[in-house]
Amino acid sequence: MKINMAHLRERSTTGGWINFVIFDAKSTTGDNAGLLDQLTQKARANGLKIDQSALVFQSSGRVKFFGDKKLVKYLKDNWVPQWTHTLDI
Repeated sequence: MKINMAHLRERSTTGGWINFVIFDAKSTTGDNAGLLDQLTQKARANGLKIDQSALVFQSSGRVKFFGDKKLVKYLKDNWVPQWTHTLDI
């Protein structure tokens, strides 16, 4: 199965850089934390530098995010889906 993902780098509020990844996925068992950890580890194993990660998915017709709280806040305010990679799982 292929998962769409975006691997991005943005300047942090402290002036450094944050590498983050957003996965187009939702757990079928309700364990979004476990799924996010699994996908993040797989992406890291593929050589991506990741400081923060999140899932994005549709629920009741709305876009929802799950993951690092600061990243989720940033994504809610600023992000439009543009996938940069796919991840095979």
